[in-house]
Amino acid sequence: MTNTVLLVIDAQQSFYHRGYQETAETPDFERSLSALISGCQVRGIPIVDVFHVEEHGPFSLASGLVQRLPFLNHQAVKTVQKRVHNALTESGLEAWLRAQQVEHVIISGLRTEQCCETTARVASDFGYKVTFVTEATLTFPITHNHITLSIADLRHRTESVLVNRFAEIRRVEECLQELD
Repeated sequence: MTNTVLLVIDAQQSFYHRGYQETAETPDFERSLSALISGCQVRGIPIVDVFHVEEHGPFSLASGLVQRLPFLNHQAVKTVQKRVHNALTESGLEAWLRAQQVEHVIISGLRTEQCCETTARVASDFGYKVTFVTEATLTFPITHNHITLSIADLRHRTESVLVNRFAEIRRVEECLQELD
């Protein structure tokens, strides 16, 4: 097995109840994530699906929505469930990565500034090389104290706090070229 894996974080149908389909960036995200997954598959990079689960609501297993978004049809080598914001600490994923001798994780999925960013930070703290492919992540505007941060604002903020500290920031094409 390669020492690199692609993490597809929270790309699940639960987000239909949080406006996933109403976001103008959704088509670009779907194209970018599909290209990243396809490129990783061609290069033999294993793909891990990570699903967020909660006791109640659209993120509960009982909802039937904790499954891949319909445009995704890849074969994952591993699927894990998490109940916290990062994919590593309580899902069993970190132990699996160590057992597979993985050294490099590529981050993609839903909520750029939440679960994707948090996973990148924790992975870096655990000693992994982290590549954050922002265009293969998606988020939604956030309003706090009457100030709304747009998707572009959130992406810029996430890249700014991760770069040169926790992750390398790459576009899909750059990430795939570096895997060659």
